[in-house]
Amino acid sequence: MPSLPLRLAAFLALCLSLLLPPAAQAGVTVKLATLAPEGTIWYRAVRTMADRWAEISGGEVKIKIYPGGVVGNETAVVRKMRIGQLHAGAVTSVGLADIETSAMVTQSPMFIHSYAELDYVMERMRDTFEQRLKDKDFIVLNWSDAGWMHLFTKGKMIHPEDAAKFKIFAFEGDPSIIDAYKATGLQPVVVAATDVLPSLQSGLLTGFPTTPLAALSQQWFALAPNMMDLPWAPLLAATIIRKDVWESIPEKFHQDFMQAAREAGLEARREVRRQDRKAIKVMQKYGLTVHPVPQESKRGWQEAASRAWPAIREKLVGDEIFKQVEGHLQEFRSRP
Repeated sequence: MPSLPLRLAAFLALCLSLLLPPAAQAGVTVKLATLAPEGTIWYRAVRTMADRWAEISGGEVKIKIYPGGVVGNETAVVRKMRIGQLHAGAVTSVGLADIETSAMVTQSPMFIHSYAELDYVMERMRDTFEQRLKDKDFIVLNWSDAGWMHLFTKGKMIHPEDAAKFKIFAFEGDPSIIDAYKATGLQPVVVAATDVLPSLQSGLLTGFPTTPLAALSQQWFALAPNMMDLPWAPLLAATIIRKDVWESIPEKFHQDFMQAAREAGLEARREVRRQDRKAIKVMQKYGLTVHPVPQESKRGWQEAASRAWPAIREKLVGDEIFKQVEGHLQEFRSRP
């Protein structure tokens, strides 16, 4: 039977191992969660990053991926990261907003009109967004796209006055998002992203804003088979890691790890942009109807969308960030 000193030493060693950050413990993996199902572009991006990290570190640092929302929605992912149950997450700007809301400015409806505008803004705002997240103890490993959100509904929605007919999914999070929805004329219903499908089945929801790729991969479109052909807003994606976990990884790996992460993010962004419109064609083969929007109604939607901006500026992202992005958009649009 082990002596008392030996048992005490073993107990202390166990306690110490539980206190160490994951990468400081040999063979302990970094736990990363994402809502992206296996096989999707975003899952492949984190899988590629995980494989590269293991290769670069000779197996010293591994990433365990929890895909498909198995640990909950993005709010749950961020909450579990805060308490250390998870160490990293591949999330959208919705998940980032549970930490730092500034990047949500890009999701303002009909504020940014093209990927060219989005890229111009991100080139100038990326450092600001990353520093704000770092100040809250999270490191951005990469940025990517989740696609361009459109409105999907059970019935046809084309004109702004149609909006009141539908109960539209709204992400859990800051209540100012609800104010922004209402300002556009939409009728938001807050549910967890993991509950959208049963909520569509029950009638609690009759529509949702999301990207074509997400609508296809989650199979939501089958229960809301009408899409208004009007780009609503880009949806950013990012992979983040707890700052203490990142700092516990040997510094000799940092540069190569970051490069591998950014390369995976860039490839995912390229693929999302290639595949988003193709996803619409696939869904059309399985019953999706795409409704063109007349020019007059487009102007009406633009006016309705702009009514959401004050709530986003004043209550969510702050006047400084909103004005900076607005200025960058004006610069871009005024170029010859």
